[in-house]
Amino acid sequence: MQNIQQYLSELRLGGMLQQWESLNETNQMAGLSLTEGLQLLLQTETEHRQERRTNRLTRNAGFRYQANLSDIAYTPQRNLDKNTIHHLATNQYIRDGRAVLISGPTGCGKSYLASALGYHSCDHGFKTAYFNMQKLLGKLKIARADGSIIKVFDKLAKTNLLIIDDFGLTVLEAQARLDLLEIIEDRHRKKATIIASQLPVSHWYDIIGDDTIADAILDRLTSHAEILELKGESLRKTM
Repeated sequence: MQNIQQYLSELRLGGMLQQWESLNETNQMAGLSLTEGLQLLLQTETEHRQERRTNRLTRNAGFRYQANLSDIAYTPQRNLDKNTIHHLATNQYIRDGRAVLISGPTGCGKSYLASALGYHSCDHGFKTAYFNMQKLLGKLKIARADGSIIKVFDKLAKTNLLIIDDFGLTVLEAQARLDLLEIIEDRHRKKATIIASQLPVSHWYDIIGDDTIADAILDRLTSHAEILELKGESLRKTM
């Protein structure tokens, strides 16, 4: 028994080791056949690794707060279709590299919905990154100053799901709009992007601030995109 525990530890099979120790402590080992015992150990190890992967992806994503799709409220006033969210929950938009554009007034749940979709993607093994728009632009400025901008762009391009929250609070500066175009171009039809904004998509031209660049960005974003326009009073008033 001690040798088996040592082998499992050396092979870094943490889930199997915990299950093995539990079976021995509860005297359940004798009641299992070799096939049953092996299946139980392998199942536990698989679940253990999935949990560790999900925790790692969630931690690295940098979400502002926890959110869960099961907690989404589908009241008529919100203009949020349950079937649409269920479809997004299949993660097919991530596999297809499509965008989800969420707009609506302050407090209507845009950030929560975007974060919930992000947590859901992590649960299914997709590398996800969450950024407030201003913090993303700040990160890019620092990267350009220290010479790591290409590395940052490459990392963003390889992320399965990029979430940009609070888009449109200020008009973009010249370099910022070029950076955004670079990010969107790298991801077009390859990786999924969620953008949440207080302003409807039709007003994003003004925020980007240059017609030519705005056309290029929005053409790529809105092509085959899921556009969600949330409505209603602030949910914070009911909390």
